[in-house]
Amino acid sequence: QVQLVESGGGLVQAGGSLRLSCAASGSIFSINAMGWYRQAPGKQRELVAAITTRGSTNYADSVKGRFTISRDKAKNTVYLQMKRLKPEDTAVYYCNAESKTWGSWGQGTQVTVSS
Repeated sequence: QVQLVESGGGLVQAGGSLRLSCAASGSIFSINAMGWYRQAPGKQRELVAAITTRGSTNYADSVKGRFTISRDKAKNTVYLQMKRLKPEDTAVYYCNAESKTWGSWGQGTQVTVSS
């Protein structure tokens, strides 16, 4: 499996921007896709964005046009650029990596958007 370390969360006003980073280490060669999920209080964890090793991306409808997922292969790092943030984007954001046989999660990073 891999170890995932997230960073970049924080407090921002509505309309602002943040960039999350997720650095992977370990069995990175076996990763098929990486993604960002989020979980708000009282709600289920949901997919925000994902990117495959081939570079294909997928976004939740609620973030399309505002969030961008990207990767730096040399740094084994995936980023989530978040723009035009809304209070409803407030959640703990988790990095995820998946292979054919396992999935790994980061510890989560809090994103709070004030109105």
